[in-house]
Amino acid sequence: MADSAALPHRPVLLAETLAGLNPRPAGRYLDATFGRGGHAAAILAALGPEGRLLALDRDPAAEHWAQSRFGGDSRFTFARSAFGRLEQVVAAQGLTGRLDGVLFDLGASSPQFDDPARGFSFSRNGPLDMRMNPDTGISAAEWLGRVEEAELERVLAEWGEERFHRRIARALVAARQRTPITTTAQLAKLVAAAVPTREPGQHPATRAFQAIRIAVNDELGELRAGLPQAVQALAPGGRLVAISFHSLEDRVVKRFMREQARGREWPLDLPARGGPEGMTLRLTGRAIRPGAAEIAANPRARSAILRVAERLS
Repeated sequence: MADSAALPHRPVLLAETLAGLNPRPAGRYLDATFGRGGHAAAILAALGPEGRLLALDRDPAAEHWAQSRFGGDSRFTFARSAFGRLEQVVAAQGLTGRLDGVLFDLGASSPQFDDPARGFSFSRNGPLDMRMNPDTGISAAEWLGRVEEAELERVLAEWGEERFHRRIARALVAARQRTPITTTAQLAKLVAAAVPTREPGQHPATRAFQAIRIAVNDELGELRAGLPQAVQALAPGGRLVAISFHSLEDRVVKRFMREQARGREWPLDLPARGGPEGMTLRLTGRAIRPGAAEIAANPRARSAILRVAERLS
């Protein structure tokens, strides 16, 4: 999710998300990325007394928000978990193969960017943390303090799509030998000094911050683990809806949905072949992007892409 000045939290592509999920009053749904509950509130509003919404998030701040906002709603259940382990949570709720929709709203949430203490933003100085769950794993500062230069280059190149990955990695490794890199302002300044040219309208540290955040939280690994678990949790006809905010996420979602819709082809050298097997999803329409009005009202929506697929029998 793009970084910017503090803005009121607005769920991205809200109407399009609801259209993709197509919630039924008595349906059962999973919001795998609760955040601050913008999409969850809209789903609950579409449910009747028999409907049910299960929400996940690994951020303790999201858990607090969920309980304060929806704790009195008997239709709502929150579980603090990364969505890479959603199958365990869904099974514990007795919902395996029974969900009518699963939503992924990927990337860091707006409140995480807006809180300097979380260390996600290059525009607000704070401790260099970046963990979506600050109770587990290592902070971005610790990661930068121990990562090998070659691995740092790879992360910046692959996950930040950073053209100057070698320059930045070299500069950060040299800087940490003089003093530990422990704040967001310190990291942003080092990256900016290492980048010889700037993209118009973009801070020079944007791609580096994205790459390091993805590494610290294993975001792409979680996504690759969570998508097939979500499919198994869906009932026939259930919808899988995913909102991505950069090309890396969208590439994973797009490839997964297409592979599941295409199934496995029989080897060409078999004497008798049927059609593809193992198809689990049907693609529903094309990728959806926010319109000009939404981007004007919420600049963080500008890079969002929504994809929808439906579970086959």
